[in-house]
Amino acid sequence: MTTTASAARTGAPATEAKPAPPAGRRALRAGGLLLGLALLAVVVLVSIAVGAKAIPLDQVWHGLFESTGTADDRIVRELRLPRTALGVAAGAALGLAGAVMQSLTRNPLADPGLLGVNAGASAAVVTAISVLGVTSFTGYLWFALAGAGVAAVLVNALGGSRAATPVRLALAGTAVNAALFGYVNGLQLTDLSALETMRHWSIGTLTGRRGDLLPTALPFLLAGAVLALAVARPLNAVALGEDTARSLGARLGRTRVLSIAAITLLSGAATAVCGPIGFIGLMIPHAVRAFCGPDNRWLFPYCAVFAPALLLGSDIIGRVLVPPTEIEVGVVTAFFGGLLFIHLVRRRKVAQL
Repeated sequence: MTTTASAARTGAPATEAKPAPPAGRRALRAGGLLLGLALLAVVVLVSIAVGAKAIPLDQVWHGLFESTGTADDRIVRELRLPRTALGVAAGAALGLAGAVMQSLTRNPLADPGLLGVNAGASAAVVTAISVLGVTSFTGYLWFALAGAGVAAVLVNALGGSRAATPVRLALAGTAVNAALFGYVNGLQLTDLSALETMRHWSIGTLTGRRGDLLPTALPFLLAGAVLALAVARPLNAVALGEDTARSLGARLGRTRVLSIAAITLLSGAATAVCGPIGFIGLMIPHAVRAFCGPDNRWLFPYCAVFAPALLLGSDIIGRVLVPPTEIEVGVVTAFFGGLLFIHLVRRRKVAQL
């Protein structure tokens, strides 16, 4: 029964507006997604143009599509473009991983960085470098994927598995993060010969990344993205509770396995490429839910578009904040993400009073 009909029957004024029709909501969501793609395109251009040497946008276009081998063209093609492409891929992966993790655990504070997944990938790569002498990026990639998977399972088990609460998962993730980063720092102190190589995986950065890294990691990132989009609908049912999800026909075991696989592929591959970059997966789902709502079929694409814009924007801030040096993008995202995390915790605490 509609609000208008109820008001007419009781004689009260109809104070609630009718909800927008489904077609209207879809159009608004699609428009928001297109706006996000336009924003990402702008940030990509700025990322290629901004750096130690500023390059005008017309020269950026020339370097991308009409290169004649000038110094600016080489900077665009050999340095800025690979860095920006890695930022887009890693940002989309971390945004998707965070959205999947929050939906799977029904924990608004979940994030691959907060729950130890990125730390697990980083610890595994550092172990491969220091203990096993691995030097190839392919080797780093496999170890990062294994470390991310082990950390995800460990945090979930410590947090109580099916009985896990947001607070218990956050505490378990904090403990695992502390232990793994202590292990990483210990290896760096005891193996100074590998310190320079390991340093690249102790903090997230896009600086100095080679252009051949992305093609190697891309199949894993695409596989993780496909899995994430495939579980969007079942995770909508999980959000209603396990009993309701079962009554709606959701296969909870299969959904958990596929979700953890997606998180492992996305976070592990992104960490192998850029190192552990935290808080992207925490910030973006909260930001875009106000526009696309809780439906994962829209939330996941939104995260895949807006997260790389945030990552590249943070990288740009790190380049221009204290010239001529750079602040690593992982430091910038940690600063803003830490502020958001404090805000979310305080808001939840107030809501429980």
